Amino acid sequence: MSTSGGVVRRSLLDDLATSMLALIADRKLAAGDQFESVRSLADRFKVAVPTVREALRRLEATGAVELRHGSGVYVGPHIGRLVLPNPLAPTPSSDRLVELLQARALIEPPVAALAARVRTEAALDRMDKDLTAAAELIAAGDHARLAEINMDFHRSLAQASGNATLAEVVESVTVVNVREQLEILHIHGDRQADLDEHRAIYEAVLAGDPDLAELLTREHLDGVLAVINHRLQTP
Repeated sequence: MSTSGGVVRRSLLDDLATSMLALIADRKLAAGDQFESVRSLADRFKVAVPTVREALRRLEATGAVELRHGSGVYVGPHIGRLVLPNPLAPTPSSDRLVELLQARALIEPPVAALAARVRTEAALDRMDKDLTAAAELIAAGDHARLAEINMDFHRSLAQASGNATLAEVVESVTVVNVREQLEILHIHGDRQADLDEHRAIYEAVLAGDPDLAELLTREHLDGVLAVINHRLQTP
């Protein structure tokens, strides 16, 4: 691989990032393991150090690697994910937002029902902490961080099902589509109502009521979808 001038072609960075992932897989490295240095990777792939750094930053945005200042490059927590977020994705369209919510409304309610049956203790604890954090952020007016916590709640809910595959499916439509999720939360706007609905879902799961957990999750997502549809259609 080689490059010249100040502009690095996207295809080069994509190819370089893919080659790095292949190298991690070939070496059977796991999350937390140290990877090669930036200089070593530049020598290996015959590219400039800034090009390597840019490719690594793209991988870092997906959670596949971590860049630790003064320490080096490490394998990230999401290296084993089947689906990774795309940091280069364009600004989400209105159709994309609606499709995403429709998908979530089909996927998440049955997962919530399973969570109410299984109720893994660690995930229940995370859900409770997510709700507490959300309440504090609403009081502080920190809406940017609130969006992340709301998504954390939905991921914790999926993890409470005890099914790692289902949890990854839910994560794939929250983490992978994070820009869309943030836009949805911005358009929806009613943060207290969102928190109240999340708390009701948590209480149904905690009580071991799968029918209620499924119903409340469906009503929550259908309600958000209705608001989004209305606001997108309003001039």
